[in-house]
Amino acid sequence: MRRAILLLSCLAGLAGLALVLAGLCGSTGCLRPGGDPINIAMLLQLRVPRALTAFTVGALLAMAGALMQVLLRNPLAEPYVLGVSGGSAAGALLAMLLAASIGLPRQNIAAVGAALGAGLAVLLLFGLVGKSLRRLPLSPMAAGHRLLLTGVMLAAGFGAVITLVLTLAGDTQLRGMVFWLMGDLEDSRFLPVAAVIAGAVLLWSIWNAPRLNLLARGESFAQLLGVPVVRLRVATLCAASLATAAAVTLAGTIGFVGLVVPHGLRLLVGNDQRVLLPAAALAGGAGLTLADLAARTIVAPMQLPVGVITALIGVPLFLWLLTRSRA
Repeated sequence: MRRAILLLSCLAGLAGLALVLAGLCGSTGCLRPGGDPINIAMLLQLRVPRALTAFTVGALLAMAGALMQVLLRNPLAEPYVLGVSGGSAAGALLAMLLAASIGLPRQNIAAVGAALGAGLAVLLLFGLVGKSLRRLPLSPMAAGHRLLLTGVMLAAGFGAVITLVLTLAGDTQLRGMVFWLMGDLEDSRFLPVAAVIAGAVLLWSIWNAPRLNLLARGESFAQLLGVPVVRLRVATLCAASLATAAAVTLAGTIGFVGLVVPHGLRLLVGNDQRVLLPAAALAGGAGLTLADLAARTIVAPMQLPVGVITALIGVPLFLWLLTRSRA
């Protein structure tokens, strides 16, 4: 327990440091101490909201990844595996295409389209796998297989829609669409809603962490110890899907955060969800905040999509973690 408290304290300190750095530094340089109204306006209107958006999205993705890994009993599961992100991205791109044809502002309608697309993906997912979620699997190997295969097929279908929209889009729209697909943290209007969702998912996860620990050891084992397995599986899928939908609606599709962060923390602290889930929220938030800071400063004044940074860091880091896990 002392080690867990020390880890959470260090992650909280890292998160605070990341937020401070992201607020003070950006593509135009670091703000200097003083009461310059321009600096204050930049800090309050641009950098602080963006830093908080990055932290919230990172926390949502990391928690969603940790929950999906428990639900599917697979350390390689990640938030986008069930097609929710694909539905959200397809909805956002269709909304952008529609906005251009009728003359509406792109950002005003993209988030609405992303939310609707995520909702459609969740409804399709529950409609197709609802029966299998409401009963225990016949064997441990069958647990989550139907859910995983259905999610993969939904993701493939939404991927085809995304490709179609990108093909139909004009040259002036294409750059904005591709940039959004790779992660766009500029729009923070839905940050309060996403922050409430992140807090609710975190509280639910901490409250149910002991039952999630038993679920991670197998549905039959958890059922024998009195855990309402069916209800817990449905609630876990709802929490992970809601967190993923909120993250993609707010910032587009940002990879590797929901895969690398929970997997790496599991090597450090084990599979105790009481520690892993809050640690994932802090580490995911801090990691994405620092990645966004790098995206804004590496080639300043040009800004890179934050998804490029997470991929460049996430791929070698995850391969290194895999070698550590085999050892």
